[in-house]
Amino acid sequence: MRMYLLALNPTDSVSEGFLPAARRLGLDVTLLTDRPQAHRRLAPDVEVLECDVRDFRAVVTRIATHHPADAVFTNSDHLQTQAALAAAYFGLPGKDWRAALRTKDKAEMRRHLARAGADTVWSAELAAGQDPVPLAALPVPYPCVIKPREGVASEDVVLAGNTAELLARCAEIQARRPGEALVVEEYLAGELRTLETLGDGRLRHVLGGFRTEVSPPPYFIETRLTYVPEHPAPVVSQVLAQLDALGVGFGACHTEFVVHEGRARIIEVNYRAIGDQCDLMLRELLGIPLFEHVLRTHLGEPLPAELGARTGGRARVDYPCADSAGTLVAAPPATDLTVGGVRLAYRPLREVGERHPLHRTNRDYLGALRTVGADQEAVDRAATAFLTEHRWEFTP
Repeated sequence: MRMYLLALNPTDSVSEGFLPAARRLGLDVTLLTDRPQAHRRLAPDVEVLECDVRDFRAVVTRIATHHPADAVFTNSDHLQTQAALAAAYFGLPGKDWRAALRTKDKAEMRRHLARAGADTVWSAELAAGQDPVPLAALPVPYPCVIKPREGVASEDVVLAGNTAELLARCAEIQARRPGEALVVEEYLAGELRTLETLGDGRLRHVLGGFRTEVSPPPYFIETRLTYVPEHPAPVVSQVLAQLDALGVGFGACHTEFVVHEGRARIIEVNYRAIGDQCDLMLRELLGIPLFEHVLRTHLGEPLPAELGARTGGRARVDYPCADSAGTLVAAPPATDLTVGGVRLAYRPLREVGERHPLHRTNRDYLGALRTVGADQEAVDRAATAFLTEHRWEFTP
């Protein structure tokens, strides 16, 4: 059976998760990408074809002129709609392209949730190149959040406390992203959480979630995610009802939301598996073939009624982060160790000797530390000790 996998830049989720899972399932994989050389270096045994994967018409043509497809899959935020359209064109299992589009387009997500009566958040859309000055005449609730309409990874997501800040931040983001639309919306107060789900369009499993810590305002860089086996049932029900309203229920989904006084409100829906090594940690923590399950749904196979996931485990992921521009001159190497029954895996995300500007997004991550154990206090102690004992040093 042949699976076409759509990708932009290489990610750990694909190279360490989905490609090995596809091999274990005995699948022939053809990887379609606009960055073929990078993927060929990392996966020399995989067939890699160049393709303008952002254009669903190019994807359909590439598949139609190559080997017949049994599945079309992507774990990229940017390519869900394209993969869904290509799968639908060839009559293959996949996500509803409309659900993929409305979760990617943050303005349409807000409109759709409001139309469905699921949740109403004040928001306004600023078209690409549109002068932000007219926003000053709108009843914007301050503080408000400005974000790219189809952005990812908290890139150019910023808090504004008044009209002057709103107009200035919009102009700054537009200068960096001249071809992109922006969304301005009310700031949703509360504890930031995630919900991880896996469905086959008929059955949906909740895999738990995370409690997320972010950098101080005005930016929203995720610095630590702590695994939560079960959010309160009323909270989960509220989030799932909003996902149902959006039409989300096939394959993996990573949903970010806040809880305030018992009310759960979605921040954004990433219609794919959680990334930044949290998916790799989930696989270890739960002891299930997570990536295989995701791929099987795209092959049309039903999920089992019970996943057989381990319970009782605790985990967190920490992201040492650059706080200034410069060259990284010292950092710990990739490390795997066990301390008092707690397993730690550190993976560098930036090489020593690399120079970078300060992005104020997860592009500032220097590494990812995955810590897994049976007791949260032991996990926290081990992670804190590792982060305290190691240094990440820069020169301007």
